[in-house]
Amino acid sequence: MTLLLQTVDLCCERDGRRLVDQLNLTVEEGQIHQIEGPNGSGKTSLLRILSGLSSRYSGNLHWRGKAMSRVRAEYLAELTYLGHSSGVKAVLTPRENLMWHAALRGLVDDTAQALVMTALDKVGLYGYEDAACFTLSAGQQRRVALARLFLGQSALWILDEPFTAIDKHGVGELEYWIADYAKSGGAVVLTTHHELNIDHAIQRVLLGGT
Repeated sequence: MTLLLQTVDLCCERDGRRLVDQLNLTVEEGQIHQIEGPNGSGKTSLLRILSGLSSRYSGNLHWRGKAMSRVRAEYLAELTYLGHSSGVKAVLTPRENLMWHAALRGLVDDTAQALVMTALDKVGLYGYEDAACFTLSAGQQRRVALARLFLGQSALWILDEPFTAIDKHGVGELEYWIADYAKSGGAVVLTTHHELNIDHAIQRVLLGGT
């Protein structure tokens, strides 16, 4: 398998407390890594570091064998990150939200439109594409966020509590999408309080929170 993301002696502190202590993590194609630990152990902090949203760490990050500082743009182009909150603009429609994200990936015009509609259909939002997001339920807004997983090809998904506000049927769908993505060669790093029920090996990374 091809090595994608690597951390070398990664450390992170918050309020004088060491959350991540010399973490050496390797993420390869086709792998699913679940970050575990009690509340406050630094799971979200770690995902924010891995996704490039936080620089409050020591140690090194590498992408495809190169220092992250040298390939940051390439890394972000191959990454899809979903945070704990949906990140959906409530005054925009699902189509408008996704068109904005598609534009960030360099997708425009008819290509972007077709991809957005396919993504919304996949997450069960066909027919809601032009409804303002503030009129949608919390679960539907979460599905708008999840639709971003299907905007183009990413090598890595970083997902922070992706099952939040998703009903039982949606949980099964998301588990299937995660497993299918990994089986096709994608890599996943996620946190969740949900007990995963997927047909794929899971690499577990425990944070102590001490």
